[in-house]
Amino acid sequence: MVNLTASFSDETFALMESFAKEQEVNLSDVMRQKMLDWLEDQEDLRDAEAAYEEYLKNPVSYSLDEVKAELGLA
Repeated sequence: MVNLTASFSDETFALMESFAKEQEVNLSDVMRQKMLDWLEDQEDLRDAEAAYEEYLKNPVSYSLDEVKAELGLA
């Protein structure tokens, strides 16, 4: 396991500590989970940007009815 040191203002740290206490978890767990959430959001953003770039290369779209018919769900 790796330990990480971060610096926060006293006000920010108090806010973070208060939030952790309200959630009945320790601050390390909150920070770890929030970082993992942020990393997942960044991955989703990269995927969305890549999909949009692909769409721009071939800007064809389909209606919901067309997609259902193609998948045999109509």
